[in-house]
Amino acid sequence: MRRRTSASSTSGEALANVTIDAKDLAPALLALAEVFADELGMSQQIVASYEIGGRRIPVSTLPKLARTLGVSIEALIGESAQPAKRGPTPKLQRHMECISELPKPQQRFLLQMIETALAQAAR
Repeated sequence: MRRRTSASSTSGEALANVTIDAKDLAPALLALAEVFADELGMSQQIVASYEIGGRRIPVSTLPKLARTLGVSIEALIGESAQPAKRGPTPKLQRHMECISELPKPQQRFLLQMIETALAQAAR
């Protein structure tokens, strides 16, 4: 299978044609898969079965998989990371979130009031 792409700059310079043959990439992809499986400490067949959904990834494997890929466990499973701090949201943060939802003119007015109060407190 051959894939041909062309790209040109916006200034109308000459086209650059790139031809990629997928069978030329196969040895490199196999080597990459072998290195990945070695990093995880498992066979390429097991990794391949995870990739196609033939097997479920054990929860105990997630930390090593995340480290190998350089991502968080939350990113692996599609969840957003939870804030580290527990408990209720601080009052100042709640007020700032409310202010950020106000129209821009009201935000500017409140910012001026806050800056004035801070300037007076600094004296």
